Amino acid sequence: MQMRKAGKSGLTLSRLALGTMTWGRDTDEHEAADQCRAYIEAGGNFLDTAATYGDGDSERVIGGLIGTLFQRDEVVIATKAGLSFPDATRTVDNSRHALIAELDRSLTRLGTDFVDIWQIHTWDPFTPIDDTLSALDYAYSSGRARYVGVSNFSGWQLALSSTKQSSNSAKAPLTTIQSEYSLLNRDVEIEILDSAQACGVGFLAWAPLARGVLSGKYRTGIPSDSRGAAPHFAKDIAPYLDARSNRIVEAVCVAASGLGYSPLEVALSWVRDAPGVTSTIIGARTGAQLRGVLQGEEISLPDIVRSALNDVSA
Repeated sequence: MQMRKAGKSGLTLSRLALGTMTWGRDTDEHEAADQCRAYIEAGGNFLDTAATYGDGDSERVIGGLIGTLFQRDEVVIATKAGLSFPDATRTVDNSRHALIAELDRSLTRLGTDFVDIWQIHTWDPFTPIDDTLSALDYAYSSGRARYVGVSNFSGWQLALSSTKQSSNSAKAPLTTIQSEYSLLNRDVEIEILDSAQACGVGFLAWAPLARGVLSGKYRTGIPSDSRGAAPHFAKDIAPYLDARSNRIVEAVCVAASGLGYSPLEVALSWVRDAPGVTSTIIGARTGAQLRGVLQGEEISLPDIVRSALNDVSA
C-alpha cells in the first residue's frame, strides 16, 4: 500500500486508514481481529479510533490486538478526545482538565504508554483555545502522544490553532486534521484543504463513501442489514438520500460500469487521490467486506472520469 507523509512532519501513513468506530459495538473482537489482519496483510499501518467510539470499547478491542496480532511499533494508532454522549446527549469539553483525563483513560484502554496521533475531536466554542492547546502541549512533551492534531475544525479554526502552535518551538505542532470528504460532501474544498496545505498539516478524510451511500446499496431502498436501518446510524445517512445525492450515486454507478469497477471502488479512489489528501479512513462491518474494499487499492481513475465526477458533484 502506498505511504504518504503527513503534512510537513516525518510521520508516514498508509493512504488508506482502518476506521474502528463500530468495533466493540457492532463489530465483535473476532471480527475486528479478522479486519485488522486483512488490513495489515494489505500493507496498511494506520488505525483510527476515538474515546467515544463504543464508549471506549473500540480502544479496548485495539488494545487486545497489540502484541498478538501486531507489535506496537508496527502500527500508527490515532485516537481523539473532547466529545462524549452522556445520557445520549452530545457533549463537547475541550478543557485542559477534561482532555488530559480522557487521554489517560484512552491509554489505559489501549494498554499502551502512548498514542501516535492524539486529536481534538471537534471545536469547543465555550473553552478558550489556548486552554485546549495546552493539553496538546502536555501530551506531546510528556511523550503520551508522538504527534497531535484536530478533527472537524473549520479552516479558520485550523489556521488559528496551527499558527499558535507554530509560534513557539516549545509547543506541539499540529500534524493532522480529520474531516468528512466524499463526492456527496465536498465542503472541505471551500477552505479546509487550502488551510491544511498552507499550515503544513496532513489531511485525513473520513466517510469517503458517505456512510456507504456511494456504494450504491441504497439505490432501491434501505437494506435491513445496512447502517441506514440501524437506529444509531440512520440519522447520519438520511441527509445523503436526497435527489442531489441520488444523481451523483447514479453517475458513480455509470462510471463504475464503464470501467469494470464497483461503485465503491470508484468513489473511494476519487477521495483517496484527491489533491491534498494524506490518508482516507475506511470502515467495514466484516472482514470479507474489508477485503473487497482493499482489492481496489491500486485502482486509479482516468482523468476524464475524475473530471466528470467533479462536475456532477460540484
